[in-house]
Amino acid sequence: MPTDAQEDARSFLSEEMIREFKAAFDMFDTDGGGDISTKELGTVMRMLGQNPTREELDAIIEEVDEDGSGTIDFEEFLVMMVRQLKEDQAGKSEEELAECFRVLDKNGDGYIDREEFALIIRSSGESVTEDEIDDLLKEGDKNADGMLDFDGTSTVPGKISHSLDRFYLFSRSL
Repeated sequence: MPTDAQEDARSFLSEEMIREFKAAFDMFDTDGGGDISTKELGTVMRMLGQNPTREELDAIIEEVDEDGSGTIDFEEFLVMMVRQLKEDQAGKSEEELAECFRVLDKNGDGYIDREEFALIIRSSGESVTEDEIDDLLKEGDKNADGMLDFDGTSTVPGKISHSLDRFYLFSRSL
């Protein structure tokens, strides 16, 4: 039975992100037993764009490996990755996020509507369908009004955040 932390982790991630994490996890689950050794954890995390120090990795492992088995199952892995993603997002200052949002909000109305959002995603080099754009927008749309808004407490799921970051950096270089 999943723990609250495991259920929370799954609700935070998109199905696509869970599939990506599972594919990376499975590459190191060499015996197919459903777990990986703590030694391999750093490699998996680096593959997924995280860059933990040895100290951070030790702390993560201590926190996640509840039974002290020296292995981490996929559900524990998801909890750990969500914590890392949240820490990464929290690391961006509110000022940086507000500036990024202002640059991306082309018409200056305080919102990123579907049209602006589709432009951002496509301009970042992501290959996405119209349905995927709608799904991604829904992930970041806190109040279900069909738009992204910034109030200083916004959290943007990983793929959206990555696309917004890439588009922001590109637009700043123009």
